Amino acid sequence: MSCFGGNISPDLFQKCCNANQLCEFSGNLSDVSSEPIFVQKVYDAVLFNLQGLKTVTNQCFSPAIPRGHRIRRVIDIRCKRFFNPLNVEDPSNLTLDVNTTISGASFIQDAHCEPIRVVGPDGTFSEKVLYADTEECDEKCKGTPIFGTQNIAITGDVLVTIDLLLSDRNDREVVFSVCANVNIADDRNPLVLTNFFELCMPSTRNSAFLPRFSEFCNPACETRLATNSIGRDITICPDGTIKANLIVALCVTCEKKIVVPVQLCVLSTGFVQLEPQVSAICATFPSLFPNQIRESDTRENCGDTESERDICDQVCDVCNDDRRGRSRRR
Repeated sequence: MSCFGGNISPDLFQKCCNANQLCEFSGNLSDVSSEPIFVQKVYDAVLFNLQGLKTVTNQCFSPAIPRGHRIRRVIDIRCKRFFNPLNVEDPSNLTLDVNTTISGASFIQDAHCEPIRVVGPDGTFSEKVLYADTEECDEKCKGTPIFGTQNIAITGDVLVTIDLLLSDRNDREVVFSVCANVNIADDRNPLVLTNFFELCMPSTRNSAFLPRFSEFCNPACETRLATNSIGRDITICPDGTIKANLIVALCVTCEKKIVVPVQLCVLSTGFVQLEPQVSAICATFPSLFPNQIRESDTRENCGDTESERDICDQVCDVCNDDRRGRSRRR
């Protein structure tokens, strides 16, 4: 049993790992307290499953099968989207370009007529600010419906792997895998999927923040032989190169959301506390997050340990300085 970085793996050569358990609950409700957090609430959302088809003829696969072997049968055909982590703008990356238009509302624009984007939960500028006249539905205490059209332009490649069962002249069988990058579409002629949706928009009359529109999609792919026949769909060239006729299905899941910033009260068991890796040199280490200061933090409810008393003394000194400052201002 090996432990590296706190993640337990069965052995030193294990390729997978387990995540750390960051939060624990003792089962005692007295350890639970309410905490205010500033987050985004999902007011309304819709989910779509879209699919597109791509037929491929005489797609070359590599490597070539060994000389003197023949194909007995196809064991499996796998497909996954292609992604180059060293170049996010690689034209071979399977990319979804989502273009959404809204009716019944509008996206807030800047002086250059560009939609204003704000930071979403993913840490990028992935949300647009919405505006609509919601006065008619505000009187009924209901939301205002808006309608949208979505066009998804798919470009790039998928990686197709075929597992073959080969046999040599002595009928000895071996599993042999070949793969190829299959192009779905390019920028000049993308594969376009279209759908329509309806969302409910909250009132904007008394809110300090306008609603935001967020959308994201996730593609997957499935593939098979065009006619499910090895004799018709797979060709072996004289040099051993495999050519195949395929049907590739693009399976896309998209979600549209209307989110609004809100303050929520949640039940919490406290801050996350990780067990640090022990160092033999440093005796103490700084904290990553500040201690929470509350009016109830007094010297009377400090713990028994010296470190807890020191922390409580610091908190109480801050509280007392703050009270003295308020009294002088009065």
